[in-house]
Amino acid sequence: MDTDVLTDMILEETKESDDLTEGDLLHKTNTRSTDKRSTKIKRAAGQMSTYEGRRKNDILYNKMVRYRDLYYKYRDLLNKKYRAKNVNKARG
Repeated sequence: MDTDVLTDMILEETKESDDLTEGDLLHKTNTRSTDKRSTKIKRAAGQMSTYEGRRKNDILYNKMVRYRDLYYKYRDLLNKKYRAKNVNKARG
């Protein structure tokens, strides 16, 4: 039974991808989950920084809320101020 050129190319690519060792596959899956975890930690630390600014009635938080056009600037300043503490909290 003859196959066309496109089918042959697909079969060859499948064979090449099957040649991955378990170590390669394991490394790729670990990297992906680590990226997701670090992203979650960064997001949680940022949210906690904003919360901490609101709780402490921080001047930067008040400016952030009052001046919506400068919201992101003040949010970043709050994150710098409280991030070190909140990264450890976010890790659990």
